[in-house]
Amino acid sequence: MRLLMHMCCAPCASYPIQKLREEGHEVYGLFYNPNIHPYTEYEKRLEAVKQLEKLYDMPMIYIDEYDLEEFLRRTVYRENIRCQYCYAMRLERAASVAKKGKFDAFTTSLLVSPMQKHDIIKELGKQAGKKFDTKFYYEDFRPYWKNSVERSKELGLYRQQYCGCIYSEKERYLRSEKKRS
Repeated sequence: MRLLMHMCCAPCASYPIQKLREEGHEVYGLFYNPNIHPYTEYEKRLEAVKQLEKLYDMPMIYIDEYDLEEFLRRTVYRENIRCQYCYAMRLERAASVAKKGKFDAFTTSLLVSPMQKHDIIKELGKQAGKKFDTKFYYEDFRPYWKNSVERSKELGLYRQQYCGCIYSEKERYLRSEKKRS
């Protein structure tokens, strides 16, 4: 299968790409993450994906649009369900690119993280696929989370400390600050 993988970051993508290739799939990467804050964090993640592209000799599509304002417009006053809007933005773009590029299906590296909301990702992936008349490939990569962590360390990839958005950044560092108090 010719598969487009939306990549939230290089560490999360590192093992699923390897696994999918071993299964015989032709995997292309897609970097589109307008949710990442601050911009310096966005740049670090983008560079790590470029590093993974070279290490894996992998075809990549970059939609290098830092559209933080659109992410915030969609999530402000909806902070408790922000992940749903964030997933939808990225999965819809991935579905659109998959359709235009005539891929057999699209998926996302978000599916490796035990911290992501898989039921929501799966449903939104299916909806995006239906909207753009393409197939969403769902596989629960969570059992390979530790493999992704180990693989990313072996490859020397930048490993972020929070999911990516301004809200998760606050939660991550506010929690750390409270633990020290």
